[in-house]
Amino acid sequence: MDPVSNAPHLANSPVAATSGGPPLSRYLAFGVLTVAGLAADLLTKAWLFSWPGGLGHIYWLIPDYVGLQTSLNEGALFGIGQGAVSLFAALSLAAALAIPVWLFAFRAANDWWLTITLGTVMGGVLGNLYDRLGLSGLRWGPADPRAGEPVYAVRDWILLQLGDAWRWPNFNIADSLLVVGAAALFLRAWLEPASPASPSRGSDALTEEPSPDLPN
Repeated sequence: MDPVSNAPHLANSPVAATSGGPPLSRYLAFGVLTVAGLAADLLTKAWLFSWPGGLGHIYWLIPDYVGLQTSLNEGALFGIGQGAVSLFAALSLAAALAIPVWLFAFRAANDWWLTITLGTVMGGVLGNLYDRLGLSGLRWGPADPRAGEPVYAVRDWILLQLGDAWRWPNFNIADSLLVVGAAALFLRAWLEPASPASPSRGSDALTEEPSPDLPN
């Protein structure tokens, strides 16, 4: 077969599509989702923390169930690991570096699902990393032993509870992006069909070897 005439077929094959780097659309999708998630998180934090009432004041949307309450979290997602701000900042920074490397250097971005999911996760990672690095501009108040020092803690403001019986730790949009992204990755891993086992070298040889002619 003429290799030139066969070129269009090879260009459209799955192997050719995945052998090169991710297309520009993946870079754009990842960037837009990351920037949109980060902007939504930082803008809502800045807006809620500028409201009168001070830290801890509750503005009820549905009394005793859903409200807006500013709080500071020196731990990880949903208050886990309080006090380990430096550790979680280092982990967030590592994730912020690893995600784009895996997507684009290792070509995971050829998969649309991973591109969208990790763009969502990246927005959440950067939103909380911004706070853990003390970039929010907040300083501890006079009631805290660290009065006047920069706050290295995540700003949370979403309150969910069931009266006095149950209360979920306050969270923010970055936390929500991380949870949604992690759930999407888990769903993908669960739904992804197992790759069929490739036939062995010996079986290929047996099936491809022509049968000998029988004597008349």
